[in-house]
Amino acid sequence: MSTVQTTASVKRLAYAVLAVLLAAAAVYEAVKHGTGYWQLGVFALAPDLPLLFGAGSGLEKGQLHPRAVPAYNLVHRFWGPVALAVVAAVGLIPLGYLVGALVWGFHIALDRALGYGLRTRDGHQRS
Repeated sequence: MSTVQTTASVKRLAYAVLAVLLAAAAVYEAVKHGTGYWQLGVFALAPDLPLLFGAGSGLEKGQLHPRAVPAYNLVHRFWGPVALAVVAAVGLIPLGYLVGALVWGFHIALDRALGYGLRTRDGHQRS
């Protein structure tokens, strides 16, 4: 295996571990505080809504329509869930959104563990 493949494999494994930790933390927080249950579903699925808007004819397999790339990349960066977690943790919004932030982070980490990352301007996976 080449150094590039080894590095990619280690990164994917690290993202898989992060995904498991975030999922466990989300469930723990939801049960502990008795809140955030709807956030478990919404924040797990919502980051992929740009995929629906990015579907269309004339695209290559796996390509996202360029109109959806900014939204897709925006919701697939870790700063979004981190910001949401901080705002919820300091009490500016209900604590259930901390669960949402953890699940959103889980979604991103799981995508990266499976080899899906951010998109180029033309909608292809970045290498």
